[in-house]
Amino acid sequence: MSAEKNTPVPLLPAGLAIEDVDFAKTGGLVPGVVQHALTRQVLMVGFLDEEALRTTLSTGLATFHSRSRGQTWTKGETSGHTLQVGVVEVDCDRDTVLLHAVPAGPTCHTGDQTCFGPQARPGSFLHELAEIVRSRQEERPEGSYTTTLFDSGVRRIAQKVGEEAVEVALAAVDEDDQALLGESVDLIYHLLVLLRSRGLGIDEVEQVLRRRHG
Repeated sequence: MSAEKNTPVPLLPAGLAIEDVDFAKTGGLVPGVVQHALTRQVLMVGFLDEEALRTTLSTGLATFHSRSRGQTWTKGETSGHTLQVGVVEVDCDRDTVLLHAVPAGPTCHTGDQTCFGPQARPGSFLHELAEIVRSRQEERPEGSYTTTLFDSGVRRIAQKVGEEAVEVALAAVDEDDQALLGESVDLIYHLLVLLRSRGLGIDEVEQVLRRRHG
């Protein structure tokens, strides 16, 4: 995907403290796993000392300790491919942190989206598609069908969702599995556009699902 510099991420938890992490157990350095805040794909693993974690929490940019250079560094400080951190979590043993972040460009110095290479398990494409829809709404590129939909307004988009829902129902009754999957994809895409036209997204849908499940 393209850089996501303008993508909002959740605020850092106010209650998180340096003391929540047991640096002494691991000799002053703890692993920091970076996960894409939207797609859930693992992007990279680095090491943090107290200074690096403190900087991460205060600036919102993923900062690590370089073992080879013996100094703190912020991801993207030279390339511009920063990692905007939204949430930091500590594991049950208090010796590993998980950073939920949105990348501004590729995370790996090789140009790959993740440091685990192009063969790595991808994140949620549904979230990626939602991000593409969001960017279309903001940028309105000419010749884009998504742009045409946004320009047509909420009523027309809602009409398209209704039409696609009928197509899904008909395919379920009268057509094969591939036809049903194809119509389902069309419905999901148009639903994402409708949600975005109302200022909503897949995250809000997941929140409602979780509340209902709980």
